[in-house]
Amino acid sequence: MKKFAILAFAAVLVFAFTVPAMAIDNSFGGYWRTRAITQQNFSGNDAGTLDQTRVDTRTRLYYTAKFSDNFKFVNKFELDAVWGDNGYGDIGADGISVEVKNSYADFTLGCTNLKIGVQGLGFARGFLFSDDAAAAVITYKGDGIAVPFTWIKAYEGGKGNDRNDYDVDYYAINPSFGMNGITIKPLAMYITSDDAQDWGFTSPYKAFDLWFLGADIDAKLGAAKVWFTGLYETGSADPMGGGTQSFDFGAYLFAVGASAPVGPASVHGQFFTLSGDDDESAGNMDVDKFWVPRGQCYYWSEIMGNGTFDEQTPANVPKYNALSNIMAANVGVSFKATPKLKLTADLWYAKLNEDDANKENVLGTEVDFKATYKIMDNLNLDFVAAYLFTGDAIYTKVNATDPEQENIYEIGTRLSLSF
Repeated sequence: MKKFAILAFAAVLVFAFTVPAMAIDNSFGGYWRTRAITQQNFSGNDAGTLDQTRVDTRTRLYYTAKFSDNFKFVNKFELDAVWGDNGYGDIGADGISVEVKNSYADFTLGCTNLKIGVQGLGFARGFLFSDDAAAAVITYKGDGIAVPFTWIKAYEGGKGNDRNDYDVDYYAINPSFGMNGITIKPLAMYITSDDAQDWGFTSPYKAFDLWFLGADIDAKLGAAKVWFTGLYETGSADPMGGGTQSFDFGAYLFAVGASAPVGPASVHGQFFTLSGDDDESAGNMDVDKFWVPRGQCYYWSEIMGNGTFDEQTPANVPKYNALSNIMAANVGVSFKATPKLKLTADLWYAKLNEDDANKENVLGTEVDFKATYKIMDNLNLDFVAAYLFTGDAIYTKVNATDPEQENIYEIGTRLSLSF
């Protein structure tokens, strides 16, 4: 895969510099960051099993070949290095770490736009999907309306007898209507596989036919902005170990948020809840726990929600890409102290909707602080400090010999540029 990425990158560069200048409009862009972070007590105790201090660098390079207003070829490449790792972050800096993030054709025929290839996609603000994927997106655009149909090939089973049974496919329709400052985006997504056991992820389900039905709503109310996302999950799945009974899904997601200026500051807040399952015993075939096979990505707080540094989640907190059985609420304020300095403070509270095996549900209360300073055009420096008052659902001392419960904290900086 790494050899393919390097060859693809080289081929794109050769293409960019050999096509006659008048035949194509070549545009380049990118993003770069270097972060230094320390994360302590992420296990919820003083054992230090999840402690880390590290520095890493990410580079993203973008190349777009624009043939006309209706036709372009988009490519994005990524290079990641942890300082001191065995890739290009080590002595010699000659590791192979090039990834192909996107490579797709984007063209418009009449009222229809097509994007074919590996591209970035998002549904339901990331609560359902936010990732790069091999996909075809066909969008009809009319007066005040856009209707995209998306097919994502999540896994290809390969050739041979019955290998199509191992395919995993996502299908979605997500139209958008705008009127009087309100945008409504209904969503229907269907995820299906006859046998997902070769997909390479941990799951209790062998086959599944899942439906996600809901909508996003965004509204401007004067100077304020309000948003809403709601999803209902239904369908069925067969157990990995076989059997004659199927699991029946009936899960939900609800999220709402708002922001508004107040004098020189801006206040914001959000609330979201994803259903859990109050009965996960072996004989219960009703699944009330919200579950997405793969592709979910929703960042929220700095510690519990993977925020700016997205390196790890504290023990027993549902991860940003596997959110379920969780409720969280937030209130925060942003203030532009100077033309170059922005300050943001947030307060979060999170709990499990259904108690864990120890009959605990409180994840904790988190305080986040972020300062962003514009050093020069396109170059920013962020400073982040976060502190989590650890809840008993993250860790509870049971025996006298167990490690002591500790609060969790994270401190870090990020230097970034975009062009």
